[in-house]
Amino acid sequence: MKYATNNEWNHFGFSEAYISEIQKINGGFQFTLDNVMIHPENSKNRDIRQMRANELHFTIHEAQILQLVEEGYKVYNADGKLMEQHQDQAVEPDCYNEILKSIADGESCIYALEKSENTYQMTIDASNERTYVLSIAGTGDTEEWNRFLNI
Repeated sequence: MKYATNNEWNHFGFSEAYISEIQKINGGFQFTLDNVMIHPENSKNRDIRQMRANELHFTIHEAQILQLVEEGYKVYNADGKLMEQHQDQAVEPDCYNEILKSIADGESCIYALEKSENTYQMTIDASNERTYVLSIAGTGDTEEWNRFLNI
């Protein structure tokens, strides 16, 4: 990759980034993302404006999934009457790979990415009309991409 940054996750806009691939690499997780915004304060951004990147590799080092939660939802009829209610549900660790494969379809979109100490929390709007919250512990992150694109 032509450009690389370390621990600069907050100098990118991951909201509305599409997930095309998720891989477990060298003890870490690597997300291949499209439509990632590169903020002006990013160390590799020579322009003083918002840029964009496709095929950006976002890697969390020494990563371990802490929790994967399928968020609950409510179903209403046309009159606004509550018909069904589903609570948040923790995904069993045995099902992590299956869910992650279904998310990495190029159509699932990151809603938010936050970090608190050594925990990355990613909220994902999946193409199966479900929302997942993925919490991963890691020691750091790397972002790699080949080119800057105009918005």
